[in-house]
Order: sequence, then C-alpha cells, then structure tokens
Amino acid sequence: MTISLSTHAQTIKVLTTGAFKPIVAAIVSNYENRTGVKVEVWNDTAGALIKRIDAGELFDVVVLTPAALKKLTDDGRIASNRVEILAKVAIGVAVRKGSLLPNIDTPESFKATVMSAKKVAYIDPLSGGSSGIYLDGLFKQMGIDETVRKKAVLVKGGLVALKLESGEADLAIHQISEIMPVSGAQLVGPLPEAIQNYTVYAGGVSATSKALASADAFLTELSGPDAARILGEKGMLAVR
Repeated sequence: MTISLSTHAQTIKVLTTGAFKPIVAAIVSNYENRTGVKVEVWNDTAGALIKRIDAGELFDVVVLTPAALKKLTDDGRIASNRVEILAKVAIGVAVRKGSLLPNIDTPESFKATVMSAKKVAYIDPLSGGSSGIYLDGLFKQMGIDETVRKKAVLVKGGLVALKLESGEADLAIHQISEIMPVSGAQLVGPLPEAIQNYTVYAGGVSATSKALASADAFLTELSGPDAARILGEKGMLAVR
C-alpha cells in the first residue's frame, strides 16, 4: 500500500492506549519512510487519555475504545467520518519465563491459580485501564476480591508483566498484546472464554488537526493490510 503526501517535515501526534501501542509502533517506521511525515506516539491508559484530551491536549490521531470515541465525536472533537474500528484484544495470564505453567482452562482453575499465587500483578482500576477495571469486577464476582487485594501488585500503567521480570509478582494478568513484548514473561494463555473480556479499539482523527491529510493517511494505515498482518504477531485479533 503506497501513500504519497506532499509534506515538509510535517509531524503528527498519535495518542494510543498501551494495548494498541505495539501495533502503532510497528506501523510508524514504514509510514514515515514512505511519506516523510514524522509520527510522535504517546501512550497511556484509556482513562488517562480521555482526561488528557478533556484537559485540552492537542493530537492528530487517537486510538481508544469505540465508546470513548463516540463521546469525543458527539462533543465535536473527532470528525464522525474519521473513525475506524481497528482490532480487539483478549486478557491473558502470564508467569515468569521458565516457571511451570498453571492451569487456567476453566473459570474454576483460573480462580484456583489466582488464589495460589503469592503476588498478582494487574492494572490499577483507579488508573482507568480497561483490563484492571474488568478484573476488579471479576474478582468481586468470584468472591475473592478481598484475598486478591491483599496480594495485588497494582500497576498505574505500562507493561504489567515487567513485574514478573523484577520478581515483584509471580502471576500477571493483562491484555495479551501487552504481555507479549516482555521477554522475561511467558504467556500461559487467554482467560477462559466464559469469563473473557475483549477490548475493542478504534481510531479517530481530531476535528481540529492541522495535518488532516497525514492524520487520515495514518488512520488508513492502521486499518490496512499491513496492520492486519501485524495484529496477530502482536497478540490482537481482527474484528469481524
């Protein structure tokens, strides 16, 4: 896919949730080489990105959940004709590389694995990360929230599985695309389907972008054939 743009050292700013950052990062280099447009990538939790945008932070492209983008579109900050559904990702479980892989095949075995872990790392729900918010509710539903809270290693943002490398946790639960980049972590697998929670991601272009053509082209790249190939490599799934 070739995109030709007439630019003069133009730069676009892309805000993305952490889970989608590996896909954005994989696209950037080829895009920059083909177009001459520089791409600045900033990542944070979904909740934190919304707060930053609400506070007036300028951007050209943003990757968030469809619900969050709808709100921004309704507010006039994202152009309604510049929104694309991009991918979805499952929550997975990881252990330190070289450790025995626990059984997480069923909700009951997953619960037992969590209960037997010494320290469980996941995103702090208060930070606005979608996986942390979901897990907080799941642990309450399972009746183990108080036990998990006592041994929780809550991460404000970033790669939860790094806590396995550092020895701060022996179990990490996070979106699969954020487990795979951590070399010292071993993905056990996704949560059982009965308790799985997929997060869908969509991209949008700022209605006030000063580089609309470049921003549109980058969003097109994120939903194009190159991105589709990269999704599987990075632990994400196409949305059908």
